Amino acid sequence: MSKSHEGSPQPLTAVKSKPLSGLVHLPGDKSISHRAMIFGLLSVGETHVTGLLEGDDVLRTAEACRALGAKIDRIGEGEWRIHGVGIGGLRSPEAVLDFGNAGTGSRLMMGVVGGHPIEATFDGDAS
Repeated sequence: MSKSHEGSPQPLTAVKSKPLSGLVHLPGDKSISHRAMIFGLLSVGETHVTGLLEGDDVLRTAEACRALGAKIDRIGEGEWRIHGVGIGGLRSPEAVLDFGNAGTGSRLMMGVVGGHPIEATFDGDAS
């Protein structure tokens, strides 16, 4: 086994650097992406979302929002337009809301649906 440090500790000195500048694009966040879809559903009018993480979980939440009455369009990579129905405007879905493996989306949506006078059946996979 080798030692990572030989001898006595040496102090480190921080030197002031030039200010950072530039533009950074970060990947979308799954948890926030679910919420963005749901907030769009509950909003009146148009919601424009950029940086959406387009994984299967979030797309399942988007499908559930459509089934509950929202009009949702993908207008570019990570860029979506949601025409919401407003609080109280949800409609009963014609089919089961299948969230697959989207536990976050299903739990959040159960809270939304529970506050509306509609009926909905939720489903997901065994995981």
